[in-house]
Amino acid sequence: MTKLILKTGSERDFFKRGRQLAQAADQGKPLPDERVLSFEDPNDMMKLVTEARLTLFRAVKETPGSITEIAARLRRDRSAVKRDIDELEHAGLLSIAEKPLPGHGRMKEVRATAKRFSLQAEVV
Repeated sequence: MTKLILKTGSERDFFKRGRQLAQAADQGKPLPDERVLSFEDPNDMMKLVTEARLTLFRAVKETPGSITEIAARLRRDRSAVKRDIDELEHAGLLSIAEKPLPGHGRMKEVRATAKRFSLQAEVV
């Protein structure tokens, strides 16, 4: 996936977008290489996208790695980084996959799911 969009929107907006995508698929048109994560309340979006989590996303996008490696690069507590990674993975911004190590063993590698994401909020 190239782009992830985090935005505010109503349930009506969600279903409208779904209908548009379904119509495009029915017509054989290519679907956009993007994923939209919609929040009804801008506060919920801002709880997910904190300054620390933005820094974490950028660090993982630049250099994927283990949770321990990422925590060391960011000079943050590993357990705090793990909690943030879990939240960003749940939202679809990061993914965790097991990767074999040369010789023996495995590690969990954290990667960004998109090259970039955009924030779109409308406060009424």
